[in-house]
Amino acid sequence: LHLCPDPAFLLPAEKRPLPEGFEEGGTVGINLSPMVQHSEKVPGVTIDSYRALIRHILKHTNYRIALIPHVVWKNNDDRMPLQKLYDEFRDSKRVLMIQDHSAEELKGYIARCTLFVGARTHATIAAYASCVPTLVLGYSVKSRGIATDLFGTAEHYVIPVQDLETTNDLVAGFEWLRQNQDQIHAHLVEIMPAYAARARENVQVMMENGEE
Repeated sequence: LHLCPDPAFLLPAEKRPLPEGFEEGGTVGINLSPMVQHSEKVPGVTIDSYRALIRHILKHTNYRIALIPHVVWKNNDDRMPLQKLYDEFRDSKRVLMIQDHSAEELKGYIARCTLFVGARTHATIAAYASCVPTLVLGYSVKSRGIATDLFGTAEHYVIPVQDLETTNDLVAGFEWLRQNQDQIHAHLVEIMPAYAARARENVQVMMENGEE
């Protein structure tokens, strides 16, 4: 067995013009998926936690919020819960909805966020790879493993949705992220070149083991 970084860390970012209201350096990216909602133990706690988080950001910061879908499959479409949130908060004039784009284009939007809160594994990988401080609402062991690879621990970086009990849990996690964002960004800038280099070696590792 070989421990290898996910090749998604190597996906290039395509930076399209930013939509109106998206301020680079002043926007929190938010991703939510039906999959993570299906894994919650307390019915409705996930969407309620995101509502509480958005209210907190609007009340206590000057950030704008970009709702960013990453998977739009039938019966598993991130746009469904995100559209609900957008409809509830659109009158704030600080919440915008990113529509479906290619993975490279979505990474381009995520890369220009100041902070990112996400549920989809590859949305959070796009943020990590772009050195954006990220809080993951995880639904599987994958998110904890990736965070541990990057930071040596998943504590503070991942909130398992199964452990989400009150709407304050996500808000508290976001506040820790916000208060420590400079150190997290600096850490990702330092380690990401070597981590991405390891991901480039994945094919070579598989070829060598195939020969054995």
